[in-house]
Amino acid sequence: MIGGAYVRFDGWQQAVVALGSAFGALLDPRRADLIAALGETTGKPAFERVLERMKRSPDGRAVLLERPRVISTNVDHAWDLPENTFGAAYAKFMGSRKFSPDDRPPVQFMDTEELAYICGNAGSRVIGGSARFNSKQRSLFLEHYLPWALRAGMNCTDLMCVYYERHFDEDLDVVRKSWGIIPASPPPATKVETK
Repeated sequence: MIGGAYVRFDGWQQAVVALGSAFGALLDPRRADLIAALGETTGKPAFERVLERMKRSPDGRAVLLERPRVISTNVDHAWDLPENTFGAAYAKFMGSRKFSPDDRPPVQFMDTEELAYICGNAGSRVIGGSARFNSKQRSLFLEHYLPWALRAGMNCTDLMCVYYERHFDEDLDVVRKSWGIIPASPPPATKVETK
């Protein structure tokens, strides 16, 4: 089970929770509980579309059937894998940002177990992550990383239908190629301002 008891809201109650969560998350983007609540109260139509796509995919159906959980006890072996593997890249990414796979709060605002599972694994904590960018970071995001993300997202496989844990020990370049993932190029060098 991804969440505990699920909370069902009327439309206005859901709007109040969404607005309160959005405001709180903007004030403190480290509040994973608020960002999760925002994603859960505003993202149901998107999660329903993801569910339908997963049901049409062999890997997606396997994920829905087995419901693997990305928690420390299930993925801690990634830290011991060879450097060129997908699992090692995952471990390096998580470690460099001081993320833990256990950080995601339980899902509370979804109607069904399937939707709660999808929501819990969709990484909804990243919503609003750019709210605390300074002007240089925001400019770099908008001019460099956002165009790359949009282009990469349009060209890759449906990543919600990937059973990631089955690929941890595979070569990172092979995984990228088979999923159609385009790595981000380094950002352009910033000019040093002189007075």
